Amino acid sequence: MFERDRAASGAGIVLGEVSGGRAVARMKVTEEMANAHGIGHGGYVFLLADVAFSYACNSYGPVALAQGAQVSFLAPAQLGDELVAEAVERTLAGRQGVYDVTVRTAAGAVVAEFRGQSVLVAGVPHSG
Repeated sequence: MFERDRAASGAGIVLGEVSGGRAVARMKVTEEMANAHGIGHGGYVFLLADVAFSYACNSYGPVALAQGAQVSFLAPAQLGDELVAEAVERTLAGRQGVYDVTVRTAAGAVVAEFRGQSVLVAGVPHSG
C-alpha cells in the first residue's frame, strides 16, 4: 500500500512500525512546507498524522477509509524538525474505528493531537 501512496512519498514521509491498530510515520519539515509565518504548515502536520492513522486502521487487511478527523495544533513545527506521528487504535466496533495520533518532534515535544474515525469498506480488498 505504501508504495502507491504518492501523497506520503511526495512529502518525504517514511513509514515505520505497523502492527494491529498501530503505526508510526516520520517526516522532516522542509522549507517547501513553510507557511507565511515561516513555520511548518499545519496541512503537512495533518498529512503526517493522517498517514499514520491510515496505516493503523488498514493494518488488519480489509480496506478502511477515513470518515472524519480533527486535529489540535499545540505547538509550531519548526523548519528542520523531524516529526514523528504515532497512531493508536482506541476502539474498533463492527465497521467503525477510532484512532488517536500524537505528533511529536524527535525530541519529544508534542506538536499536535489528531483523532480519526475510520470505516471498513465491506467487500473491497486491498489492491496489489
